[in-house]
Amino acid sequence: MYSEIQRERADIGGLMARPEYREWNPELIKPKKLLNPVKASRSHQELHRELLMNHRRGLGVDSKPELQRVLEHRRRNQLIKKKKEELEAKRLQCPFEQELLRRQQRLNQLEKPPEKEEEHAPEFIKVRENLRRIATLTSEERAL
Repeated sequence: MYSEIQRERADIGGLMARPEYREWNPELIKPKKLLNPVKASRSHQELHRELLMNHRRGLGVDSKPELQRVLEHRRRNQLIKKKKEELEAKRLQCPFEQELLRRQQRLNQLEKPPEKEEEHAPEFIKVRENLRRIATLTSEERAL
C-alpha cells in the first residue's frame, strides 16, 4: 500500500520540471524530504500493523459503547462492595464478637431514657399525666 503511493509520486515527479540548481552546481547539498518522526517510530508502525490486522479480522478497537462500559464498571464495583460486606459479616460471625455486640446493644437500651417513648405520646396523655402528678402532690400535702 505504501509502496504504491511512492510509485505514484515517482511518476508525478517525472512530469514535473526538475530544479536547475541540481545540474549546474554539484557542491550544493541536494534537498531531501524530511521524515515524519511519528510515522518513522517503531511503536507507531507496530500499532498501525495491529490496527490493520484487527480491521481485517473485523475486530473493532472500541467495540463496546460507552454506556455499556459504564454499566459494567458499576456492576463490578457493586460486586466488590458486596464481597467486602460478606467478608465483614463473616468476620463478625465469631461467637465472641456476637456476644460483645449483644452486650453493647443491651447497654445502649439501658442507657436510653424511657422519656423518649413518652415524647412520642400524644399531647393530651402528657397533660393528663401532669394533672395526675399535681393532684397526687396536693393530696399528699393535705395529708401532712
